[in-house]
Amino acid sequence: MDAHIVIDAQDVTLRFGSGDAAVDVLRGVSVQVMAGERLAILGPSGSGKSSLMAVLAGLERASSGKVMIAGADFSALDEDGLARARRGRIGIVLQAFHLIPTMTALENVAVPLELAGRGDAAAVARTELVAVGLGHRLGHYPTQMSGGEQQRVGLARAIAARPALIFADEPTGNLDEATGSSVIDLLFGRLAETGATLVLITHDAGLAERCDRVIEMRDGHIVRDWRRAADA
Repeated sequence: MDAHIVIDAQDVTLRFGSGDAAVDVLRGVSVQVMAGERLAILGPSGSGKSSLMAVLAGLERASSGKVMIAGADFSALDEDGLARARRGRIGIVLQAFHLIPTMTALENVAVPLELAGRGDAAAVARTELVAVGLGHRLGHYPTQMSGGEQQRVGLARAIAARPALIFADEPTGNLDEATGSSVIDLLFGRLAETGATLVLITHDAGLAERCDRVIEMRDGHIVRDWRRAADA
Protein backbone atom coordinates (compact mmCIF):
# COMPACT_ATOMS: atom_id res chain seq x y z
CA MET A 1 0.00 0.00 0.00
CA ASP A 2 1.16 3.52 -0.83
CA ALA A 3 2.65 5.03 2.33
CA HIS A 4 0.46 8.11 1.83
CA ILE A 5 -2.76 6.06 1.85
CA VAL A 6 -3.95 5.56 5.42
CA ILE A 7 -7.27 3.89 4.56
CA ASP A 8 -7.78 1.62 1.57
CA ALA A 9 -11.16 -0.14 1.66
CA GLN A 10 -12.28 -2.05 -1.42
CA ASP A 11 -15.73 -3.51 -2.10
CA VAL A 12 -16.61 -3.72 1.58
CA THR A 13 -19.87 -5.32 2.62
CA LEU A 14 -21.39 -5.74 6.06
CA ARG A 15 -24.32 -8.10 6.64
CA PHE A 16 -26.11 -8.85 9.87
CA GLY A 17 -28.21 -11.99 10.21
CA SER A 18 -28.73 -14.69 7.60
CA GLY A 19 -31.32 -16.00 5.19
CA ASP A 20 -34.58 -14.07 5.02
CA ALA A 21 -33.57 -12.11 8.14
CA ALA A 22 -30.29 -10.84 6.62
CA VAL A 23 -29.76 -7.07 6.56
CA ASP A 24 -27.14 -5.57 4.26
CA VAL A 25 -25.77 -2.50 6.01
CA LEU A 26 -22.82 -1.81 3.67
CA ARG A 27 -23.08 -2.76 0.01
CA GLY A 28 -19.80 -2.76 -1.86
CA VAL A 29 -18.23 0.39 -0.41
CA SER A 30 -14.79 1.43 -1.68
CA VAL A 31 -12.85 4.41 -0.33
CA GLN A 32 -9.25 5.59 -0.02
CA VAL A 33 -8.11 8.24 2.45
CA MET A 34 -4.75 9.97 2.27
CA ALA A 35 -2.53 10.78 5.24
CA GLY A 36 -3.46 14.10 6.83
CA GLU A 37 -6.83 14.29 5.10
CA ARG A 38 -9.93 15.59 6.89
CA LEU A 39 -12.79 13.41 5.65
CA ALA A 40 -16.45 13.71 6.64
CA ILE A 41 -18.83 10.80 6.10
CA LEU A 42 -22.25 12.41 5.83
CA GLY A 43 -25.67 10.83 5.83
CA PRO A 44 -28.95 10.40 7.67
CA SER A 45 -29.58 7.80 10.34
CA GLY A 46 -29.50 4.33 8.80
CA SER A 47 -27.36 5.33 5.82
CA GLY A 48 -24.46 3.12 6.91
CA LYS A 49 -22.03 5.84 7.89
CA SER A 50 -21.43 4.68 11.47
CA SER A 51 -21.21 1.07 10.30
CA LEU A 52 -18.55 2.07 7.79
CA MET A 53 -16.64 3.81 10.56
CA ALA A 54 -16.91 0.70 12.74
CA VAL A 55 -15.39 -1.44 9.97
CA LEU A 56 -12.63 1.05 9.20
CA ALA A 57 -11.83 1.43 12.91
CA GLY A 58 -11.68 -2.32 13.46
CA LEU A 59 -14.73 -2.37 15.74
CA GLU A 60 -16.64 -4.57 13.26
CA ARG A 61 -15.32 -7.15 10.82
CA ALA A 62 -16.46 -6.67 7.24
CA SER A 63 -18.50 -9.53 5.79
CA SER A 64 -16.43 -9.30 2.62
CA GLY A 65 -13.98 -6.99 0.90
CA LYS A 66 -10.52 -5.69 1.69
CA VAL A 67 -9.71 -3.23 4.49
CA MET A 68 -6.16 -1.90 4.85
CA ILE A 69 -5.64 0.57 7.69
CA ALA A 70 -2.29 2.30 8.30
CA GLY A 71 -0.44 -0.65 6.79
CA ALA A 72 -2.41 -3.39 8.58
CA ASP A 73 -4.76 -5.79 6.77
CA PHE A 74 -7.85 -5.52 8.98
CA SER A 75 -9.80 -7.90 6.74
CA ALA A 76 -7.40 -10.74 7.64
CA LEU A 77 -7.51 -10.29 11.43
CA ASP A 78 -9.67 -11.86 14.12
CA GLU A 79 -11.10 -9.79 16.98
CA ASP A 80 -7.96 -10.05 19.11
CA GLY A 81 -5.85 -9.12 16.13
CA LEU A 82 -8.04 -6.11 15.41
CA ALA A 83 -7.72 -4.94 19.02
CA ARG A 84 -3.94 -5.14 18.77
CA ALA A 85 -3.92 -3.42 15.37
CA ARG A 86 -6.04 -0.52 16.66
CA ARG A 87 -3.63 0.16 19.49
CA GLY A 88 -1.41 3.06 18.55
CA ARG A 89 -2.93 3.39 15.08
CA ILE A 90 -6.44 4.61 15.86
CA GLY A 91 -8.09 7.05 18.26
CA ILE A 92 -11.87 7.21 18.59
CA VAL A 93 -14.13 10.00 19.84
CA LEU A 94 -17.77 8.98 20.30
CA GLN A 95 -21.05 10.85 20.79
CA ALA A 96 -21.52 9.15 24.17
CA PHE A 97 -18.33 10.09 25.96
CA HIS A 98 -17.64 6.58 27.32
CA LEU A 99 -15.49 7.77 30.19
CA ILE A 100 -15.00 5.39 33.10
CA PRO A 101 -17.04 6.98 35.91
CA THR A 102 -14.81 5.72 38.72
CA MET A 103 -11.70 7.27 37.18
CA THR A 104 -10.57 10.89 37.17
CA ALA A 105 -9.96 12.81 33.96
CA LEU A 106 -6.25 12.09 34.30
CA GLU A 107 -6.84 8.39 34.83
CA ASN A 108 -9.26 8.13 31.91
CA VAL A 109 -6.53 9.40 29.58
CA ALA A 110 -3.58 7.67 31.25
CA VAL A 111 -4.93 4.14 31.70
CA PRO A 112 -5.12 3.26 27.97
CA LEU A 113 -1.52 4.47 27.63
CA GLU A 114 -0.48 2.33 30.59
CA LEU A 115 -2.17 -0.71 29.06
CA ALA A 116 -0.18 -0.05 25.89
CA GLY A 117 3.03 -0.17 27.94
CA ARG A 118 3.80 3.53 28.16
CA GLY A 119 5.93 4.33 31.19
CA ASP A 120 5.20 8.04 30.83
CA ALA A 121 1.41 7.60 30.72
CA ALA A 122 0.56 10.03 33.52
CA ALA A 123 2.83 12.76 32.16
CA VAL A 124 1.45 12.38 28.63
CA ALA A 125 -2.13 12.38 29.92
CA ARG A 126 -1.48 15.56 31.90
CA THR A 127 0.01 17.27 28.84
CA GLU A 128 -2.95 16.30 26.66
CA LEU A 129 -5.51 17.48 29.20
CA VAL A 130 -3.72 20.81 29.53
CA ALA A 131 -3.76 21.09 25.72
CA VAL A 132 -7.56 20.77 25.68
CA GLY A 133 -7.97 23.32 28.47
CA LEU A 134 -8.54 20.92 31.36
CA GLY A 135 -5.38 21.39 33.38
CA HIS A 136 -7.57 22.49 36.29
CA ARG A 137 -9.79 19.38 36.10
CA LEU A 138 -7.21 16.58 36.26
CA GLY A 139 -8.56 15.12 39.49
CA HIS A 140 -12.26 15.49 38.68
CA TYR A 141 -14.56 12.56 37.90
CA PRO A 142 -16.91 12.54 34.88
CA THR A 143 -19.96 13.34 37.03
CA GLN A 144 -18.17 16.47 38.22
CA MET A 145 -17.67 17.75 34.67
CA SER A 146 -19.94 19.27 32.05
CA GLY A 147 -20.70 17.47 28.80
CA GLY A 148 -18.24 19.67 26.94
CA GLU A 149 -15.52 18.94 29.47
CA GLN A 150 -16.19 15.21 29.26
CA GLN A 151 -15.92 15.31 25.49
CA ARG A 152 -12.62 17.17 25.78
CA VAL A 153 -11.36 14.36 28.03
CA GLY A 154 -12.47 11.94 25.31
CA LEU A 155 -10.59 13.99 22.74
CA ALA A 156 -7.43 14.02 24.86
CA ARG A 157 -7.71 10.26 25.32
CA ALA A 158 -8.07 9.69 21.56
CA ILE A 159 -5.07 11.85 20.64
CA ALA A 160 -2.69 11.02 23.51
CA ALA A 161 -1.05 8.03 21.82
CA ARG A 162 -0.52 10.07 18.62
CA PRO A 163 -2.39 7.64 16.34
CA ALA A 164 -2.27 8.02 12.58
CA LEU A 165 -6.08 8.06 12.46
CA ILE A 166 -8.78 9.74 14.51
CA PHE A 167 -12.40 8.66 14.07
CA ALA A 168 -15.04 11.01 15.49
CA ASP A 169 -18.61 9.67 15.44
CA GLU A 170 -21.13 12.50 15.92
CA PRO A 171 -18.78 14.09 18.50
CA THR A 172 -21.12 17.04 19.13
CA GLY A 173 -24.33 14.98 19.26
CA ASN A 174 -24.75 15.29 23.03
CA LEU A 175 -23.69 18.94 23.24
CA ASP A 176 -25.45 22.26 22.73
CA GLU A 177 -24.54 24.27 19.64
CA ALA A 178 -22.03 26.61 21.28
CA THR A 179 -20.27 23.86 23.22
CA GLY A 180 -20.23 21.59 20.19
CA SER A 181 -18.67 24.32 18.08
CA SER A 182 -15.91 24.87 20.64
CA VAL A 183 -15.19 21.13 20.80
CA ILE A 184 -14.93 20.92 17.00
CA ASP A 185 -12.61 23.95 16.94
CA LEU A 186 -10.46 22.20 19.51
CA LEU A 187 -10.49 18.93 17.56
CA PHE A 188 -9.33 20.61 14.36
CA GLY A 189 -6.73 22.61 16.26
CA ARG A 190 -5.26 19.50 17.87
CA LEU A 191 -5.21 17.67 14.54
CA ALA A 192 -3.32 20.56 12.97
CA GLU A 193 -0.68 20.14 15.66
CA THR A 194 -0.44 16.34 15.56
CA GLY A 195 -0.92 15.73 11.82
CA ALA A 196 -3.40 12.88 12.35
CA THR A 197 -5.92 11.96 9.67
CA LEU A 198 -9.56 12.60 10.60
CA VAL A 199 -12.66 10.65 9.64
CA LEU A 200 -15.69 12.55 10.96
CA ILE A 201 -19.10 10.85 11.02
CA THR A 202 -21.99 13.33 10.97
CA HIS A 203 -25.52 14.04 9.77
CA ASP A 204 -24.76 17.79 9.85
CA ALA A 205 -23.88 19.14 6.40
CA GLY A 206 -22.49 22.36 7.87
CA LEU A 207 -20.11 20.43 10.08
CA ALA A 208 -19.12 18.14 7.21
CA GLU A 209 -18.15 21.12 5.09
CA ARG A 210 -15.42 22.02 7.57
CA CYS A 211 -13.53 18.99 6.24
CA ASP A 212 -11.38 18.81 3.10
CA ARG A 213 -13.56 16.10 1.61
CA VAL A 214 -17.10 14.83 2.07
CA ILE A 215 -18.50 11.39 1.30
CA GLU A 216 -22.29 11.15 1.31
CA MET A 217 -23.95 7.82 2.04
CA ARG A 218 -27.44 6.45 1.45
CA ASP A 219 -28.68 2.89 2.02
CA GLY A 220 -25.21 1.44 2.50
CA HIS A 221 -23.74 3.04 -0.64
CA ILE A 222 -21.53 6.04 -1.33
CA VAL A 223 -23.64 8.34 -3.48
CA ARG A 224 -21.30 11.33 -3.68
CA ASP A 225 -17.62 12.03 -2.99
CA TRP A 226 -16.43 15.61 -3.28
CA ARG A 227 -13.65 17.90 -2.13
CA ARG A 228 -14.07 21.38 -0.73
CA ALA A 229 -12.76 24.19 -2.93
CA ALA A 230 -9.29 25.26 -1.85
CA ASP A 231 -10.46 28.81 -1.10
CA ALA A 232 -13.66 27.77 0.71
